[in-house]
Amino acid sequence: MFYDSVGFTGTAKQPVSGQTRRFTADDRWLHELSYKDLFSIRLGVLKFRGFVLNPTRIPYTPGQPLTDADFYPDFEQKGVDMRIGIDIANLSVEVNALATNDTDCIPAMKHARRSGLQIALICFPGFRPAPELLAHTDFRREILWPA
Repeated sequence: MFYDSVGFTGTAKQPVSGQTRRFTADDRWLHELSYKDLFSIRLGVLKFRGFVLNPTRIPYTPGQPLTDADFYPDFEQKGVDMRIGIDIANLSVEVNALATNDTDCIPAMKHARRSGLQIALICFPGFRPAPELLAHTDFRREILWPA
């Protein structure tokens, strides 16, 4: 199963100019992936949370007015963690392989392990797993990517 969210599509007012900014997302790759053998796509939603001041502009320098370019859009993925947790709790496989660094998965990992299932944390080159995840993982699987 592959968990993600489609990119944000919609409009928002720029923080300085007030002009409308349009966001578009291309989700064709997710549709193509869904047609692969033994692949299931589980989608959450990407929410726009506003614009955030770029840290390079902090502290503010007097005489240099802020522009829209000094802000970046802030998005939050919703519902993906819950889908992962529900699937881990309901799947009856011996080993659940997770490629994540999201500590929100820990309750589902704990539930699976209490139910007698094993959790394998998938680690790609350069991946530094959160220590909390390692505490609730039965073993790590190093994956070379790209192969």
